[in-house]
Amino acid sequence: MASKKPLVPGRGLDAILGNLDIDTISGSQSDVTAAISMVDISDIEANPFQPRKEFDDTALQELAQSIREQGVITPITVRRMPDGKYQLIAGERRLRASQIAGLTQLPAYIRIATDGQMMEMALVENIQRENLNAMEIALSYNALIEECQLTHEQLSQRVGKDRSTITNYLRLLNLPAETQLALSSGQISMAHARALVNVEDPERHLAILHDIVNRHLSVHQTEQMVKANRQPDKPRAAVKPELPNAYCAAQSQLRQTLQSDVEIKRSRRGKGTLTIHFNNDEDFDRIMKLLNHHE
Repeated sequence: MASKKPLVPGRGLDAILGNLDIDTISGSQSDVTAAISMVDISDIEANPFQPRKEFDDTALQELAQSIREQGVITPITVRRMPDGKYQLIAGERRLRASQIAGLTQLPAYIRIATDGQMMEMALVENIQRENLNAMEIALSYNALIEECQLTHEQLSQRVGKDRSTITNYLRLLNLPAETQLALSSGQISMAHARALVNVEDPERHLAILHDIVNRHLSVHQTEQMVKANRQPDKPRAAVKPELPNAYCAAQSQLRQTLQSDVEIKRSRRGKGTLTIHFNNDEDFDRIMKLLNHHE
């Protein structure tokens, strides 16, 4: 008797499940299907909250070849839409590779999920797989905060990252567009970007960025350059109120008469001081005699 060939996941699941349509169990919004359903690829819509923007063609082709030989090992996750279609929550690489491999159906977990939950699941899955670049993570964190109205602490708990890590990623959104592009394309690292965040002057910031890219500076060299380029803020000189002409004339006249340094200060409201400088006791007596003489 001929031995039966083992079923290949992704290709033999339909033989196991037959036409059984296993839907979500009604209940809370985080309910998961009791088993896996086979879903037509033509009925699956893209995830509008997919944080990952770039997919490596070579890696997709390799995954497609693996799927042709082994099938889809890990089911994708979708949610059922009101029109009967499905919206992808997680597994876009598997979906794309399956399309390349020529599959018409995929094994899928069907979940009930809100838009916020979809965004969270897509983000968490990609972070766990380390497929996102730093800018994609930063944009996703920001989207979660705005769309789901989460605090940094709540987001930290949701994605399993320290609050300081969340803050460091969100600070990347303050970088100039050219620096963000360099980070997204891998020209600079997250550590380089964190150092550049501290350079607020646009011209100095871009000059350091170009040095990093063109001279292949290390993170330590970048930090030293940033430190060297920091210029302490110069204290702003207090704006002195302009002395009226009559007071200027009186100041000059007193200097000539007393043969000493005389300074008049006046506020905008008219309040002020008259200062007469002397060099020693004899000079003080001389000035007093002159003042008494003019009384």
